[in-house]
Amino acid sequence: MKLRSIVSPYAATKRLLCLLVAAFGWISCESSIYTDQSDCPRGLSLRFVYDYNMEYANSFPKKVDCLSLYVFDEQGNFVKQLTETRDVLSKESYRMELELDAGNYTLVAYGGLACDEASFSIPEFTTRASHYDELSVTLNHDNFTSNEALHDLFYGKLNVSLGEEEFVEETLYMMKDTNNIKIALQQINGKTIAASQFTFEITDDNTLFDKNNNIVPQGGIVYSPWATGEDIVGSWEDNDTPVSVAWAEFSTSRIVVENNPRLKVTNRETGDVVFSIPLKEYMLLLKSELYADMQSQEYLDRESEWSMVFFLDDGFRWIDIQIIINGWTVRLNNIEDL
Repeated sequence: MKLRSIVSPYAATKRLLCLLVAAFGWISCESSIYTDQSDCPRGLSLRFVYDYNMEYANSFPKKVDCLSLYVFDEQGNFVKQLTETRDVLSKESYRMELELDAGNYTLVAYGGLACDEASFSIPEFTTRASHYDELSVTLNHDNFTSNEALHDLFYGKLNVSLGEEEFVEETLYMMKDTNNIKIALQQINGKTIAASQFTFEITDDNTLFDKNNNIVPQGGIVYSPWATGEDIVGSWEDNDTPVSVAWAEFSTSRIVVENNPRLKVTNRETGDVVFSIPLKEYMLLLKSELYADMQSQEYLDRESEWSMVFFLDDGFRWIDIQIIINGWTVRLNNIEDL
């Protein structure tokens, strides 16, 4: 699919021509001698960056495979929408160019909405009667249940001011609004364990985003695993008995500190709850040890790939002494406070 907008396809060529001519001293786009500057570019050139992650590195070219940009004027009226789905997004040099009149604008960008496999939806904006306040994004779900591997969603916003006959270069920074969470169960006696012996679920209330990417309460959603299975992860030190784990993998929308998501695992045969824990608080256990200076919401937003290992006894009861989160062992000294 090609770039959809009313931006002139010759904007980049015009800009280059003006720079070349100016370099030879013939004319300048900023010159007061010449009043005809119709061939000089005006508007905005946007670079997109996704470095709001734990690596602090720009992963936009690798992670964002489709891009939607919504432009609103100073009164919040919808001005235009641009969409890019081509492979050019994977290039570090990618820029989106917009022809805009002088004024103040709010730009809102989403990655992952315009792809065929998108997991989120947005209202259609077609005329200037549409307003910034109407902007929202909704997770596609089945009666507030989801067992799909979500296509990643990214969000970013930028306020810009453009003067008359001005060409501006700006950077729009984005963040990720989706998580992948892998839960593993291991018996301490070394016996084989199967995912089919359990049911897994995460509950939260995070299906609707407002114009500022905040979560709007909708009543809750139940996430089921999009994949389950078993793995051999090594052998015991005193013998060659394989160590097996059962695992379940979830894909969820953004996790925020204001909400109270829970992870529950149930013994399928007996119906007994193996454990039901406040998921957000357990995610933040790792932050308290390694990233103490980072705000909780920033940590939850920067980290999007999670793994948790829980240890069970012979009766499939959780041994709540320690867990492993993203490869780090966390001892649960004050579990009653969570």
